Amino acid sequence: MTRAPTPGYSDRRTRRRIAALPCLLLAWAALGAHAQVAAPADDLTAVARALSRMQDTDTALSLSADGAALYAAEPVKLDGYAYCSQSVALADKGEFRASVQAASKALHVALETGNEDLLAKSYRDLAIVFNYAGQSERAEQFAQLALGRQASDPAQVRGPVYKVIGDLRMRQRRPAEAVTAYEQAVAASSPRYLPLARASLVNALLLAGDTARAQTELDALAEPETPALRFQLDRTRARLLLAQGRPADALALYRTLADTPVPGDEGNYRMWALTGIAESQSALGDAQAAGRAYEQAIAAFDDVRAHFRSDEFKMGLFSDFQDVFDHAVALRADAGDAEGAFDISERSRARALLDAVAGHARGAGGIAAPPLPVAQLRGQLKPDEHLVAYHALPDRLLAWVVSRDGARMTVLKLGRSDLERLVAAWRDAIINQHPGAVNAGASVARLLLEPLQLPAGQPLVFVPHGPLHYLPFQALRMDDEYLVQRNPLSVAPSASIALRLAGRGSAPPRMLAFGNPLVSPAVASPLPHAEQEVRTITALFPRPETYFLQDATRERFVAQAPKARLVHVASHARVDLADPMRSEILFADVDGRTHFLEARDVIGLDLHDVALVTLSACESGLGKVENGDEALGFTRAFLSSGVSTLVASLWPVPDRETEKLMQALYGRLREGVPAQQALQAGQQAVIADAATSHPFYWAAFSLVGDWRLTVEK
Repeated sequence: MTRAPTPGYSDRRTRRRIAALPCLLLAWAALGAHAQVAAPADDLTAVARALSRMQDTDTALSLSADGAALYAAEPVKLDGYAYCSQSVALADKGEFRASVQAASKALHVALETGNEDLLAKSYRDLAIVFNYAGQSERAEQFAQLALGRQASDPAQVRGPVYKVIGDLRMRQRRPAEAVTAYEQAVAASSPRYLPLARASLVNALLLAGDTARAQTELDALAEPETPALRFQLDRTRARLLLAQGRPADALALYRTLADTPVPGDEGNYRMWALTGIAESQSALGDAQAAGRAYEQAIAAFDDVRAHFRSDEFKMGLFSDFQDVFDHAVALRADAGDAEGAFDISERSRARALLDAVAGHARGAGGIAAPPLPVAQLRGQLKPDEHLVAYHALPDRLLAWVVSRDGARMTVLKLGRSDLERLVAAWRDAIINQHPGAVNAGASVARLLLEPLQLPAGQPLVFVPHGPLHYLPFQALRMDDEYLVQRNPLSVAPSASIALRLAGRGSAPPRMLAFGNPLVSPAVASPLPHAEQEVRTITALFPRPETYFLQDATRERFVAQAPKARLVHVASHARVDLADPMRSEILFADVDGRTHFLEARDVIGLDLHDVALVTLSACESGLGKVENGDEALGFTRAFLSSGVSTLVASLWPVPDRETEKLMQALYGRLREGVPAQQALQAGQQAVIADAATSHPFYWAAFSLVGDWRLTVEK
């Protein structure tokens, strides 16, 4: 049955950390006396602000701790301001990880010495580097922290920080707010920084449609001294030419920029110049030339991206570049080039995760791994297997069906915003157990599946894009039955990741399982069916290693999981949609303290020998999809750590029905049935009972990764 919510968790989890009672109590404590006099509406605003301040402080303290460790290891200790100078220089060169480390050392020195001016500059530098890397939330956090400190020369902090805020508003497509922030940057900037702030203001005015004022502001700019600033200003001039309907003049300027290297740049400036060439060619009506320029820009992007070894910075690079991929995909699709459009789409998705997966496959760390072209993907599919990949464009949805025989592309008349609303509405109907959700599954299938003419009975591997990451494909209805009754199916972050994971072979039946960890009733309710679930499935395997109640500890998971082949966790979990890498799986209390495993902790584990991880917990497969189609959360964490296959859920799951599903799944795995068909059997076992046939009871679980996985008999 479904249990009543417990503070912080529901069933086998809660949806948002912000709803947890302990967090609210901390927020009230942070408010102090002000909370006692606030009106009810103000209370909510005050709590939200307090929570935001707490998150900002947590982020700062975490980086300060990193900085302290790095500073302690320094053979020669530098002045804090020297670390700030290092951070700025490294950020300008694109060395984002090193820039963050330098700023973290400056932050540590500032906090240790109580230097308010150095603290403001440290926060400024962190805001700048995270902005460059496309890490918007962190950039916003440090920008606000910097504005809250008093620098000895405010222009050195406030000008750059207001520019960061303007950049963030531009990325969010909020041009009026961007104009305001850039105006504040112009008013607060030093003479040296003023040209960059004004150029940014011009770009915001162009996005807002005010070309007349943009021209006035541009005419007021003096010629910058440095090559980098001159490039930025000329790129702004070219943008204005395009906005004024002068694409030929813009094209000439962009070509000059593409042929003029900027000292110390790793190719980033040329990448954006090539993008401008493509936009100019499009405006001139030359689709073929535009397509070539977009693909040159994408190749340059891959070169730039290869310099970074940190996942978060690789993902951040996509923040401003995803539109380029969309344009390139659309041009190929318009030309009727199905395979070319597919290859570009594949190059746009989950690249940081592909690097991690490829690194584990080669026994190396994170590497820059190229995606597999469709011709190579086709050769690795079995005759009855089909990849179904989507790409959500603003005005349409592209779908490819890839098999040994070729790649068919279908254009579906469903724009990205409509797709988002469709997926959200259907998910809500399922989660709320609305009777109409069943028939709605048929309606959604008519839009997304029926035009693709997928053969019944054959294995399907779905590669979602954008909002489709949140869609339970198994609950769609075709031929008067659920898709999971018609076809065995699974999902993958990209086709290249799917095929790389599918080549790892069968797994020995070495089982590690955790069930019903013992936690304080004030934190979460017991899960007796989870305990019985683990006892039933582990009885199928020889010499399983099982931990229940007080023995189901985080420490045992961390120590034992790398040595197992099959790992099953039946517990509470909690998704954090604001910061998915802080999502948690709850383990047993130790010495009266709550212990949990965060998604970011999983990435630090070496799980390359683990074939299957099953998270029999609520929302364990839910996360946030960033630009570049990088899904953050437990799915990303476990696949990055080396796991081949993951079974995880998209919403809070009912305890009793999950036990039944898992029994059938592992029973079929033990018989040597591939994982895709084993999960199909588990979901069909729940569907077979009329009382639990509604998708809410079984459709939350998806198989991600190696759909061919088998367990040795």
